Formats: sequence, C-alpha cells, structure tokens
Amino acid sequence: MQLPSEERQTGREMAHPGEWVDRYGDALYRYALSRLRRSHEAEEAVQETFLAALADRDQFAGRSEPLHWFLGIMHHKIAGRLRALARQGIRVDFDDLDAWFDASGHWRKPTVCWTDPAELAERQDFWRVVRGCLAKLPSGMAAAFSLRTLDECAPAEVCQELAISSANLWVLLHRARLRLVRCLQIHWFDAKE
Repeated sequence: MQLPSEERQTGREMAHPGEWVDRYGDALYRYALSRLRRSHEAEEAVQETFLAALADRDQFAGRSEPLHWFLGIMHHKIAGRLRALARQGIRVDFDDLDAWFDASGHWRKPTVCWTDPAELAERQDFWRVVRGCLAKLPSGMAAAFSLRTLDECAPAEVCQELAISSANLWVLLHRARLRLVRCLQIHWFDAKE
C-alpha cells in the first residue's frame, strides 16, 4: 500500500512546480550541458526532465534532496539522447598516432605539469575550456567519454547504452583522451604560459 506523498516525505519538501525552474533550472542546465555539449540539447533535456518530474511528482518520497531526484531523472534523459546519437552512427576516425609518439612509444613532446587537479576542478574557466574541447569531439566519442568518465558508468553499461562492443568503447575512450589532452594543452596550458 502506497501512502500519499505528504505522509511519505521525511522532511525534504518538493517545491511547487512553478518554482522548479528558478530553484533547479541552472544546476540542471549546467549538468546537461557538461554531458551533451550543445546548449539547445541541454535546454531540451532540462525541459524533458521537468515534464517527466511533473508527471511523476507523486513518486518523490522525500528521501533525498529534490535536486538529486531531478538529476536522477535527467541522467536517464541524457542517456536516451546519447543512445539516439549513437544509433545515428558513431564515426571512429583514426588519428595519426605517429604525430604523438615516437618509434619507441614515448611522447614526442613531453607533457607539461598540469598543476593540482583538485584546484583545476574548482575553476569555472577551466571547465569552460573542457566543455569546448568536448564539443570538438565526434558525437559518439564524446558520448562514450561522458558516460564512462564524467557519469562514471560501468563499461558494460556504456556499451549497452551506445550499442557498441567493448573493443570499440576502449578505442573511443583512448582517442577521446588523446584529443582532449591535445585540446587542453593548446587552449589551457599553453595559453596560460
């Protein structure tokens, strides 16, 4: 037997739907933009999240903060969008690895010290550059990287979400990391010198 939502809540009250955009819209938009990389897709994901939450608001039991509940809904909405992008065809283009490594497998140009990662994670201007670098990746590659690295999904889950093999996933992740390193080197680390 399910109790009415007022009796099920444990102290965390859900705001009136008319207040959702003001209270949670910015946080949801930032999360969606970091995963989808395009502002119009992030806006649509926020709208879809609010519509789904409105339809299922009786399911909110008050065991978590409302923002966490919205983020859980949004996670599923974003995964669906990434699946749709993957169905359109993931292009795996092969970078010229000789430009990165010498014959012995060592970096041609040594990487610079990237300072303290925790400090970088706190800087909004760094994340703006990261989002720009993610936007330059092919959609399938960006989807694989976002799900595995940013959302911390298990490899099997990412493969299932994107309908790819595990070998393809590892190729996509490897190439995404190489491209992100190059992009961050150019647009962040070299730009700061």
